[in-house]
Amino acid sequence: MSFALKSVAIAALSLTLLSAHAQKGETVKIALIDPQTGLMGPVGMNQLRSWQYFAEKFSASNPAGVKFEMVAFDNKLSPAESLNAFKAALDQGVRYITQGNGSSVAGALIDAVNKHNERNPGKEVIFLNYAAVDPDFTNSKCSYWHFRFDADTSMKMEAMTTFMKDQKDVKSVYLLNQNYSHGQQVAKFAKENLARKRPDVKVVGEDLHPLAQVRDFAPYIAKIKASGADTVITGNWGSDLALLIKAANEGGYTGKFYTYYTGVTGTPTALGTGGEGRVFQVAYQHYNMGGDMGKWGDDFKAKYKDDMYTGAIPTAFNVLGAAMAKAKSTDPVKVAAAMEGIKVKNFNGEVEMRKLDHQLQQALFLTVWQKADQKYPYSPENTGMTLAPVKEFPAFVSSTPTSCQMKRPG
Repeated sequence: MSFALKSVAIAALSLTLLSAHAQKGETVKIALIDPQTGLMGPVGMNQLRSWQYFAEKFSASNPAGVKFEMVAFDNKLSPAESLNAFKAALDQGVRYITQGNGSSVAGALIDAVNKHNERNPGKEVIFLNYAAVDPDFTNSKCSYWHFRFDADTSMKMEAMTTFMKDQKDVKSVYLLNQNYSHGQQVAKFAKENLARKRPDVKVVGEDLHPLAQVRDFAPYIAKIKASGADTVITGNWGSDLALLIKAANEGGYTGKFYTYYTGVTGTPTALGTGGEGRVFQVAYQHYNMGGDMGKWGDDFKAKYKDDMYTGAIPTAFNVLGAAMAKAKSTDPVKVAAAMEGIKVKNFNGEVEMRKLDHQLQQALFLTVWQKADQKYPYSPENTGMTLAPVKEFPAFVSSTPTSCQMKRPG
């Protein structure tokens, strides 16, 4: 080969290698838009620390070689404040946003991201949804720019009722939920699933209450007791679950609770030993998984004197790093295309970002509140109690169909 040809070949190879690692060393800013004050502030602050913790962990090790940096905005659980935060993030050149507390907020942000991306080609933004679980976001309101790392309300209810169908002591159910899309969907899917799997079970009462406003749940507990319900199904989270559980303990309600968010800030303390063997949670992780989750949980607790319970955060970093490596870019247009259909090995097994609707497909776990012991030693909020695994549901069991008709760019 002549010297000239050899030089061209070397230059082409160098260019290829350079483009393969064009993103290496880049800093990727992610804006977290969630409550850091108010009744849900403790939950938001825990999750902010989780995002910061995993940004550091995954900056040290991700296949794209990028650095992650968090930019936090307190949205006070308000859709209007969230839109202001989104504009402020754009002004700082942020191209990735994340949010999880409140599907009402997520809905407003999905609309805002869609409009922004349509009007500003070349400045597209991706929305990493780590905890807003309204099924509509991956069905009728699905968006190419939205990716969900939590399991949605219908998926968790599918797993929960698959377990409940074999529990002969469940005969009469009370539905108590927050009055916004997620709470409404919990009630809807509970009724549909029970009718299909356990038509003998009676729904003896149903209530929706304002989100993050009720300070005393004693009147609700009185209604539940009067209904004769042996089981309560609730999608409540944060103060709305902690205060509900507290009222149940104080009011002497001895029925079972099937929940989505028992492990979240404040609820373990409210439970104490009062709900032993009677409070169940369905989630994509639990405190006693061991492996990476065990190491992270212990490390997080030592560092922050707090519990790490939002596993969708390391999942988001895991998937994002893999997609950026696959795309050889941090450009949201290329990364979105790479994230579609991607499969990665995760702390809860292999997960897949379903291309049809951008809903992560993953295993779910049902756990029960019991005393911590040698086998299941992790104790949230130092209660001496834990959430011990009862049943694991592979991704295909909890998966639910989608009606998404996604509009893709180009």
